[in-house]
Amino acid sequence: MLKEFRQFILRGNVLDLAIAVIIGVAFGTIVKSLVDDILMPPIGLLLGNVDFSDLFVVLKEGATPGPYASLGVAKEAAAVTWRYGVFINALINFLIVALAMFVVIKLAARALQKQAAQPAPPTPTSRECPQCTMQAPLRATRCPYCTSEICV
Repeated sequence: MLKEFRQFILRGNVLDLAIAVIIGVAFGTIVKSLVDDILMPPIGLLLGNVDFSDLFVVLKEGATPGPYASLGVAKEAAAVTWRYGVFINALINFLIVALAMFVVIKLAARALQKQAAQPAPPTPTSRECPQCTMQAPLRATRCPYCTSEICV
């Protein structure tokens, strides 16, 4: 059973999948940083210094009564909150990942299409006679038109 498991792990598909997962996790951290650190601050400024991750609605006040200045303060007070700002961040994150994957798939399809568009050159079935420049079969030793010898 251990031998079968080793064979399963060493198959190409499993290794490809493992590499894809590792790259996907790394890509996810890059996109999360892009959203949180690059895109959201300017969007927040355009909307009046709003930090989307701090957008929430208090559904039930906690041990200390509100209003709460931030989501962290509401969590410390054990208030029940509806954190729609975190959802907005996750939604923007998803859209950026989806856009990036769309671009990667389009580029890969274009590259594959270019490879498919260049067919292999056909194998020659005839050659030119050096005397009369007519086409003679590839295996012919004499030209069918001028009957001169064709070197093989």
